[in-house]
Amino acid sequence: MGHKWVGSSVARKDGLDKVTGQAKYVDDIEFPEMIHGITIRTSIARGVLKNIYFDEKFNWDGFTIVTAKDIPGKNIVQLIELDQPLLVEKNICHADEPVVLLAHPDKDLLQKARDKVRLEVESLEPIYTLQDSLAKKQIIWGKDNIQKSFLVQKGNVDSVFELAKKDSSIKIFEGEYFTGAQEQLYIENQGMVAIASKQDGVTVWGSMQCPYYIHKGLMPIFHLSEDKVRVVQMETGGGFGGKEEYPTILAAHAGLLALKSGKPVKMIYDRAEDMAATTKRHPSRTLHKTAVNADGKLLAMDIDFTLDGGAYATLSSVVLSRGTLHAAGPYECENVRIKSQAVATNIPPYGAFRGFGAPQSVFSAERHLDVIAKELNVTAEKIRRINFLQKGKKTATKQVIQDEVDMNELLTFTLEKTDYHKKLAEFKKHNQTSSVKKGIGFASFLHGAGFTGSGEKNLKSVVGVQATKEGVIEILAASTEIGQGTKTIFAQVAAQAMKVGIDQVHVVQPDTKKVPDSGPTVASRTVMVVGSLVESACLGLRAILLESGFLKDSDTNEKVTQACVQYIKKFGSLKHYSQYKQPPEIKWDDQTYEGDAYAAYTWAVYLAEVSIDPVDYQVTVDRFTAVQEVGKVVHPVLAAGQIEGGVAQGVGYALYEKVIWKDGKMANNRMTNYIMPTSVDIPEIKVYFHELPSKYGPQGAKGIGELPLDGTAPAIMNAVDNAIADIAKDKKPLNEIPFLPEDVMQVMEGELR
Repeated sequence: MGHKWVGSSVARKDGLDKVTGQAKYVDDIEFPEMIHGITIRTSIARGVLKNIYFDEKFNWDGFTIVTAKDIPGKNIVQLIELDQPLLVEKNICHADEPVVLLAHPDKDLLQKARDKVRLEVESLEPIYTLQDSLAKKQIIWGKDNIQKSFLVQKGNVDSVFELAKKDSSIKIFEGEYFTGAQEQLYIENQGMVAIASKQDGVTVWGSMQCPYYIHKGLMPIFHLSEDKVRVVQMETGGGFGGKEEYPTILAAHAGLLALKSGKPVKMIYDRAEDMAATTKRHPSRTLHKTAVNADGKLLAMDIDFTLDGGAYATLSSVVLSRGTLHAAGPYECENVRIKSQAVATNIPPYGAFRGFGAPQSVFSAERHLDVIAKELNVTAEKIRRINFLQKGKKTATKQVIQDEVDMNELLTFTLEKTDYHKKLAEFKKHNQTSSVKKGIGFASFLHGAGFTGSGEKNLKSVVGVQATKEGVIEILAASTEIGQGTKTIFAQVAAQAMKVGIDQVHVVQPDTKKVPDSGPTVASRTVMVVGSLVESACLGLRAILLESGFLKDSDTNEKVTQACVQYIKKFGSLKHYSQYKQPPEIKWDDQTYEGDAYAAYTWAVYLAEVSIDPVDYQVTVDRFTAVQEVGKVVHPVLAAGQIEGGVAQGVGYALYEKVIWKDGKMANNRMTNYIMPTSVDIPEIKVYFHELPSKYGPQGAKGIGELPLDGTAPAIMNAVDNAIADIAKDKKPLNEIPFLPEDVMQVMEGELR
């Protein structure tokens, strides 16, 4: 059939435009008479807005001023819960909440005007931590501060704990684990440009992951029908989840200023505002109570998983869901109970971030397993091998694993590739005589590809493919290119299905006037779910050509192009759409939270080697090995890049990145004081793929984007624990990230906090 495009590292579709500077980002947009917008925000974490004062001595001529009363429709951010106002009218629920919008042609004058607006507020007692929220020190959300809760049950956990009281061979281990907030820190800040009028509706251009989220969000705010709202994605400089739900707010703000001024409005956040006001990864606390036999066989797992949701619900319920469903790890256990909840605090709302809840719960699970192994005096390797899920076994949600997975094989491969056993002995010997401590550790994990449970079924994603009169194959999908390679991957899948050259395929820029809703660019779904729709739409288009007689089954490349041209000349257009239909064998119950949580999983073992300097107490990751089974690898170079980038973010999550909150405001919202790893802090990363094609993805591909965030931090912290095992023998386990130099010092020199 000609060239096998899938599995080949072709040139990026968007590469040339980006390296030559031809790619257009939102800040490159210019319109005649365009003005600039800014946001006036609250400074207190909780209270009541009494009044807004505009300095009468300041010349307000030429300014456009928007408050909540200027919203033509509903003052609400359209998400799962309708609890978040677009602009504060009365109740203030977090610092840096938007109240007033200003626009003016002169950006310098606009900044001066920022200080001429005064908000009169009445302060109320805030809640800053998930512990205080759980204790209900103040009720700040709903009746009990709980934004969402889940319960997953399998077997009878309590009966095992009761049996342990009589049977001394059953050991019970309890642990408490914490993870901190993390800033997405995409290279390009949040930005939008809007044009709006009562007659024509609203059009926005911007940096985003989910055009149809914004489209859905703008309709009720502006009280417009769907044909009066248009959303266009510009080239986007990274997202990592941070441009999933938040851009709806910025798009609406720019649109309101455009509507009132009658002029195009550009709003681009600077880095400080972007970091202070937008969403971050949810902090978490996880309680584990685990029953095992003397060998470490899991008998019962009781897990209490809590996320800090921040001031509004945003996407916390679905982040919580994924974190819950990954909390038991890639292990078989007959008795599992996972209770989870997201609670409200007076902190800017947390939201989507690569991994989406799983990095939090996987960190806790993998650290806890290493702690148990140490206490039982069995190896970290053994405790995993005797508990790994295998084909035919059931997960915590009673999903029967259908994948041809072999976690034992992945672990063996990882340990052999890294000389794990040899280094384990060498490092132990080294640490007895050297002040610089070395350690090695690993984590085993899985990640579900696509939306959870009924998510894909409810989305009903659609992808279109059409031929131009010149015979170019165009892919119509709302899935966005945010640096990860969507355009290239879709072109590869389409070229293979259509049997044409990759240069004959063009992926249309997402624009809600031109492309159907293929769902959001999130949840490791782009390749497996949307890519499958691309493939089926292309196969459908090719079938139309075959049926018409313009194409023979053996025809490829130019003959396909000629067939398209001939067909369009005769019939006028050539187009085919494909819509997601959930495979009948996938069963999920949203009420009981039982069944097939994900159509397919990716599986991995990650291993870290670290050293700890006793002078500056800095943990350095010396080498990192990432081994994963991800189905068919569509583009080896891009796939390896995804793993390397994810590991780099995971290094930051584990050792560097700490969000400091002061009175509910981010105190280190600068790249000078929000410390993240640089290129010199990132280790050599060895990436290995195992391929077991899945029937749910194009050519067998599964999701990959979020996977590396899950296992990096626990692998590093297990290695750190190994490095300081002798020093910290009587200390509490390393149960919290980020693990900063001051934390290392406390462990090595004194009590851990």
